[in-house]
Amino acid sequence: MKRIFGIFIFLSLLLFLVPLLASCTKEKQVYIVYFGEHKGDKAFHEIEAHHHSYLQSVKETEEDATSSLLYSYKHSINGFAAELTPDQASRLKELKEVVSVFKSDPRKYKIHTTRSWEFVGLKEEEGEDYRSDGDAPRHKYDVNDRFRVGRKFLKNAKHGDGVIVGLIDSGVWPESRSFDDKGMGPIPESWKGICQTGVAFNSSHCNRYYARGYERYYGPFNAEANKDFLSPRDADGHGSHTASTAVGRRVDGVSALGGIAMGTASGGASLARLAVYKACWAVPNKEKYATNTCFDEDMLAAFDDAIADGVNVISISIGTVEPHTYLEDGIAIGALHAVKRDIVVAASAGNDGPARETLSNPAPWIITVGASSLDRFFVGRLELGDGYVFESDSLTTLKMDNYAPLVYAPDVVVPGVSRNDAMLCLPNALSPDHVRGKVVLCLRGYGSGSTIGKGLEVKRAGGVGMILANSRDNDAFDVESHFVPTALVFSSTVDRILDYIYNTYEPVAFIKPAETVLYRNQPEDSVYPYKPAPFMTSFLPDIIAPGLNILAAWSGADSASKDSIDRRVLDYNLDSGTSMSCPHVAGAIALLKSMHPTWSSAAIRSALMTTASMTNEDNEPIQDYDGSPANPFALGSRHFRPTKAASPGLVYDASYQSYLLYCCSVGLTNLDPTFKCPSRIPPGYNLNYPSISIPYLSGTVTVTRTVTCVGRTGNSTSVYVFNAQPPNGVLVKAEPNVLVFDKIGQKKRFNIIFTTQRYEFTGEARRDRYRFGWFSWTDGHHVVRSSIAVSLV
Repeated sequence: MKRIFGIFIFLSLLLFLVPLLASCTKEKQVYIVYFGEHKGDKAFHEIEAHHHSYLQSVKETEEDATSSLLYSYKHSINGFAAELTPDQASRLKELKEVVSVFKSDPRKYKIHTTRSWEFVGLKEEEGEDYRSDGDAPRHKYDVNDRFRVGRKFLKNAKHGDGVIVGLIDSGVWPESRSFDDKGMGPIPESWKGICQTGVAFNSSHCNRYYARGYERYYGPFNAEANKDFLSPRDADGHGSHTASTAVGRRVDGVSALGGIAMGTASGGASLARLAVYKACWAVPNKEKYATNTCFDEDMLAAFDDAIADGVNVISISIGTVEPHTYLEDGIAIGALHAVKRDIVVAASAGNDGPARETLSNPAPWIITVGASSLDRFFVGRLELGDGYVFESDSLTTLKMDNYAPLVYAPDVVVPGVSRNDAMLCLPNALSPDHVRGKVVLCLRGYGSGSTIGKGLEVKRAGGVGMILANSRDNDAFDVESHFVPTALVFSSTVDRILDYIYNTYEPVAFIKPAETVLYRNQPEDSVYPYKPAPFMTSFLPDIIAPGLNILAAWSGADSASKDSIDRRVLDYNLDSGTSMSCPHVAGAIALLKSMHPTWSSAAIRSALMTTASMTNEDNEPIQDYDGSPANPFALGSRHFRPTKAASPGLVYDASYQSYLLYCCSVGLTNLDPTFKCPSRIPPGYNLNYPSISIPYLSGTVTVTRTVTCVGRTGNSTSVYVFNAQPPNGVLVKAEPNVLVFDKIGQKKRFNIIFTTQRYEFTGEARRDRYRFGWFSWTDGHHVVRSSIAVSLV
């Protein structure tokens, strides 16, 4: 029987869907009351009683206090979640021992939605079946040096065996071949969790991995209960996709709909154990493609249990929609508690760039991951009768027999229906008498239904193809597998197509099916670029990893498009976003943890950042979404290279206390009530981060860093020499500019001095605009590179 290899954790947090979305009354709402950390001197029942006493102090009756308590966090995080009125929340916030009180909001967070591991050099030998209970079979190394290095790295890392990766997401589909436990050894002794069963999820789904969760609800679960499972089972697909990307088993011969992306699917750390904490659920009365929701109270519970359960890595492809302080961000709070115990937390950067302050999960103790392209694209081709050709992303493999008449949707409207509805190809808007046998030009629009629905409307009316145009340029397409041959075009192309339609006798079009195309000059896009807040002293994301059209496991309870009108069920699906890039980094972290179990979270982040690739495979600068050279606010330290990160030479380590000092520098003085900010608070840019950002540089600024030696060449001393490419208008030097190490673990401190130079500001070179550079330390074998960003006053 097929079993899931992971450790499944079910947080039945669905309880919050109704009061929040149905009648989350103005009187009572869910609030989190946060006290900091437990001292470890109380039993669980004493902790809950203590939390209950606070509710009794603001509630009229003990019964009301008891029924309002939703979560009492008992392991590491000290706090509780409860239904409170705004007045009750305000009264608790005034108490001296309370760090923060913040409201749960269904709109606060959202999920950030094979060849990718081969692309970064981690390719297994064909036919290999690595097992944790024996040696890997011998094989001949590939002539390609990158793959040879990658295989050696995977072998040394034991494919992540013994490492437990906790995934906070929408659950998992246990029958997927990506979660087969064949050949796996026993569960690590460090695992302290339990197996939580539930709807369509029994104890047989927990094996040499495992699962856990809660069943706590209040109010009716609405009539839409069949949208999700009250168990760790995934009804969405997102959780299964991210889980299999990070730690899924090797599965040959898989593809998306229509046989596209045919090949082998595998996670980065295919022998690591998986702990799935289900914290995101379908929203009643909403389509799955539109949204699901994750709540502070649920994610804090997931973090609290993951810490107690013994995970080594936490991957969370979820983020806030708008900026929040760390005191009001459940992910930031939970991650800080995890990092204190050297649990590495990777989180997605979000998909909302390039507007200012659109990046999610900016806390410096989190490894924040942006998305890049692969060297594999799926391309469709539109041909007009006048010879015009347009190529675009496509996942639709359906074929047209030949050229067909081309019409504009408003011109083939059903009588009585508005031209606007027809233009958007809304249901029942197109006339079969005028559409049958034709290609239809539709506009995507906003808030106008799913793109899949537009294709179905064209098909219903007898159309043989669809040209779907965006409403504005530079807006990302939802690249789907449509029900008719489909070409996606930008709004700038619409005028060209309309001119052809209205000025040509019998206009025709032909849409070719999607084909797989490989390009060498990748990664070329940062996909979702960001702009910083003006005061930031570190720039994010930290790193980028593949996030475009990633093939991975899917839920058998969801369709390819997540649209209720789409009945196509599949085992593997393509998805895009920083949600997909984050588990790539989490898988790499699991491999690094296996190789270097004593490395701290900060050391692993440093290793990934300082060894990242600054160029694409053709040694050219990585480009932004608009074709221009991308800067660190889009790329962070550039594209991750796991094989290089295994031996970084030097790392920039950071302690829990250093993060609290950083919080002091940005005005958060009570994130940990046991820590008192010093009278002289060091500037935020002195956090021992692997990159440097200085806003509003004027005159001279000295930044302090400390590096730790983690690798030497031979038995001799290691001598590292400083080098820099300074930003325009800035002089950069190091004191000292040579570092000598005699042993592993030795630390060296140095200063980097930034001095503004006379600089002519013209055109785009405004005074407040950031400019970029880098510095490095090299011993002839290792290159430890850090990015620089400064803006001048």
